Amino acid sequence: MGRVFLVELDGRSYRCKFCRAHFALLDDLVSRNFHSRRGKAYLFNNAVNITVGALEERLMLSGMHTVADVFCCRCGQIVGWKYEAAHEKTQKYKEGKFVLERARIVDGIDLTNEVFVDTRPSMSDTEDV
Repeated sequence: MGRVFLVELDGRSYRCKFCRAHFALLDDLVSRNFHSRRGKAYLFNNAVNITVGALEERLMLSGMHTVADVFCCRCGQIVGWKYEAAHEKTQKYKEGKFVLERARIVDGIDLTNEVFVDTRPSMSDTEDV
């Protein structure tokens, strides 16, 4: 498949809950008043380090939309969706924007005190031979 090159964002960012890949900057946050099947979700103008799935028509609380699921390009987890087209005039502002599910992202500011523990078994010097 090849090597995946990730974009590192400068500033306060939202990241993948599972692998910590950067997704979006706080400055790109449009709204915190979105909902998904798994709970709260946020609307962003831009997102990076994602892959976009197949387009589909989906009936949402705000009406019919053409959307595509978005996945983390590092770990492959589904993290939200992208609005490709809105069928109602009042919903056109969503087109081209990304919804990231709150249960699948972490705020970069929450990671400042996080400690990572390596849980892989270590090799002793005798096993190295």
